[in-house]
Amino acid sequence: MDTEPEPKTPAEMKEIRLSRKLAQETEGIKAMADIAAADIAIRKRTEQLRAERLAREADAQANPVETKPKAKKAVAKKKAV
Repeated sequence: MDTEPEPKTPAEMKEIRLSRKLAQETEGIKAMADIAAADIAIRKRTEQLRAERLAREADAQANPVETKPKAKKAVAKKKAV
């Protein structure tokens, strides 16, 4: 059995290299688009979270929570025996 493929001509090798290069360029473009989309999604989510946090802080500042004074614990005196 012959396991080695037939030797390719220089024209075939050039065609293979060209198609491989085009495939790599296409994958690179897709990857950059995915990265840009993820970046936009992260920025949008961060903007929403920041707006929510600022709204909570403004609400907390406008309506402060009244704290009740803590009751002091009674200290029991120990009898000396």
